[in-house]
Amino acid sequence: MLLIFDPLFELNLVNPYHSWEIIGFFFFLWGIAWLTLAIPIAWKLQWKPFEPFNLQQKLPLLAVLYLISPLIIWLFLQWLGMSWTDCGVDTAINFWVFLLFGLLIGLGSILLTFMLEGWFGWLQWQRNNWEKLWPTSLKLLAGALTIGLAEETIFRGFLQTLLEIDYSSVSAAILASIIFALLHLIWGDDATKPQLPGLWLMGMVLVFARWVAGGNIGLAWGLHSAWLWGLWSLDAVNLFIYTDSGNAWLVGWKGQPLAGLAGIVCLGGTTTTLWLTSKLILH
Repeated sequence: MLLIFDPLFELNLVNPYHSWEIIGFFFFLWGIAWLTLAIPIAWKLQWKPFEPFNLQQKLPLLAVLYLISPLIIWLFLQWLGMSWTDCGVDTAINFWVFLLFGLLIGLGSILLTFMLEGWFGWLQWQRNNWEKLWPTSLKLLAGALTIGLAEETIFRGFLQTLLEIDYSSVSAAILASIIFALLHLIWGDDATKPQLPGLWLMGMVLVFARWVAGGNIGLAWGLHSAWLWGLWSLDAVNLFIYTDSGNAWLVGWKGQPLAGLAGIVCLGGTTTTLWLTSKLILH
């Protein structure tokens, strides 16, 4: 059976399995490998089944999950006769240029969003904490880049490419973004469910970033990492507090930007920036 990817990736894959079967096996194997390591770690961290994870328990388990993901992906690439380049991972100079460009756009969108919220009186800046921002953000940068790369390689890289075996690029993007959003429920709490539409839209924007970059995930990696880095840094130093002026549907349920209009507008502005960039500069 001959399965052909979208022409964007110029990849012909001969394999008797459908994309959903391969994806299901991928998550099964990844989950088994992770549980093998996570169970003893969770026991050592004194986590009890069916109880929510606290931050000290969640971070080590999340780190193990993402650190083993390249090995699992590599095994599947070997099996399918694919390469990292097919998944948008490259070492060419333009890959790193797109990464830096994505970081700039992502940080700019975060900064503009919160500046506007402050201008509207929806939040109040805690100016005494400004001096803590730079040293704290430097500590968080490596983690944001690592998680950003892992998630982009998996969802906008591996999954998107596999789904394009059986579906159009747009349909594959919709499906990959649904998977991306729903998997956040594994780690999330009650504040995660209202973010699901925003997480799905975020996934779609990041797929669009891959298209803008000509198939590599450098731009998507930069955007994703910048959003994580910016939000983590602002939250870690308590740089602002929300006022009573902004409704939850505006600023986000329980302070989660993707659960409110502000976060959706931020994603829309990012998409517009990417589209204008693709028209004026990249192509």
